[in-house]
Amino acid sequence: MPFKIHASGLTVTIRLTPNARRCGFDGRMAVANNETALKVSVNAVPEDGKANKALIDFLAKSWKVPKSSLSLLSGHTSRVKIILIEGDGKNLLAQLQQRSPDLFH
Repeated sequence: MPFKIHASGLTVTIRLTPNARRCGFDGRMAVANNETALKVSVNAVPEDGKANKALIDFLAKSWKVPKSSLSLLSGHTSRVKIILIEGDGKNLLAQLQQRSPDLFH
């Protein structure tokens, strides 16, 4: 599962596709170490952190969480990224399951 409870909240493993026609969720895929990542596309270019910023903006809007609660833990220059959503991890996981149930199937 791409979602994991973390000491500071909830982490999400993302496989980012920059420079796409639209921003959106594109399912899941297997990544290293038998992990699963959410596939996300953004319409920003991968230069000067623009795609990373677009990813944070898209996730905040899609999941209705403040941008300030989202941070990039790893993958600044990689397509595979780990995003931290700060807060109570169990509550955040329950909220995301309600707001985006299709991401959990």
